[in-house]
Amino acid sequence: MDPRYSRQILFPPIGMEGQRKLGLGRVAIVGMGALGTVLANHMVRAGVGYVRIIDRDFVDKSNLQRQMLYDEDDASATIPKSIAAAKRLQLVNSNVEIDPHVCDLNATNAEGLLHDVDVILDGTDNFAVRFLLNDVSMKLGIPWIYGGAVASRGVSLTIIPDRTPCLRCLFPQAPAAGTTDTCDTAGVIGGIIHVVASYQATEALKLLVGATDQLNLNMQQWDLWFNQNSAIRVSGAKKSDCPACAHKQYEYLDAHIESDTIQSLCGRNSVQIHPIIPSTHPLEYWEERLQPLGLVEKNRFLLKFHASDDIQMIIFPGGRVLIQGTEDLIQAKSLYSRYIGM
Repeated sequence: MDPRYSRQILFPPIGMEGQRKLGLGRVAIVGMGALGTVLANHMVRAGVGYVRIIDRDFVDKSNLQRQMLYDEDDASATIPKSIAAAKRLQLVNSNVEIDPHVCDLNATNAEGLLHDVDVILDGTDNFAVRFLLNDVSMKLGIPWIYGGAVASRGVSLTIIPDRTPCLRCLFPQAPAAGTTDTCDTAGVIGGIIHVVASYQATEALKLLVGATDQLNLNMQQWDLWFNQNSAIRVSGAKKSDCPACAHKQYEYLDAHIESDTIQSLCGRNSVQIHPIIPSTHPLEYWEERLQPLGLVEKNRFLLKFHASDDIQMIIFPGGRVLIQGTEDLIQAKSLYSRYIGM
């Protein structure tokens, strides 16, 4: 056994047999921002055999305060987060298979990306994607671990299909836009990220080694700045009329409407447009097409087109576009139609 795991093996609840199970384990981490980078660090260093990392975004300098796998070079070069993370993680543990995906998790690809793992870890920052994870979990019978952090507050919950309440038992609908804090409106301190993600990671290790009797099935909440923590018992919250876990209606997996393909990214002053039919054009095609119209910067992962002083369009392979500088969906669609074509 690799000596790097010696201290973990000395911990009796894991031991040699638990370490062997970790080496056979498969996890998917959705979102490689603050929570996701800590989660990935824990999984890879613990020796989980296969780690799939999924993120649609690229590294920005504002990420560096709390997203621990990235550096200034990644931000300057506009490297996709999953690519930058995979490069760092492979240096940490070359025995782990790290499978990075630069894509937006949505109803068209979620089952394909998540069907073959043992645990799904939530590193996202919005309820629409979490409800999608919940649908996949309930449909395919895969446990997932919800986590969220903003300001100095954090929350985590382990969700086991057919055993615990699912997310929609607790939150039937996503909070209305603008009613919850985000990192861009309330800020965030790094410590709460590590508390939440480390808790999620430990619950994942319990699942992977089979220590299901040790799972904490309460909803854990913390506020590090104001010295508060609580455990809310949710075992009685499982609803007989829940659309997801009771009626097996997977509304977020079945959605194929415009609102799923055109989204304002809360707090980012950006709109994402995801074509229903992926584009087959390489980035070089867009570089040649857009260079006469404005400044173009390209690496092998994406292309940035400066449509004006205030508007940038980030084009990914497959045709997904982030339009930075506006939250107006109509303006974003107009720009997309003008430069890309609807």
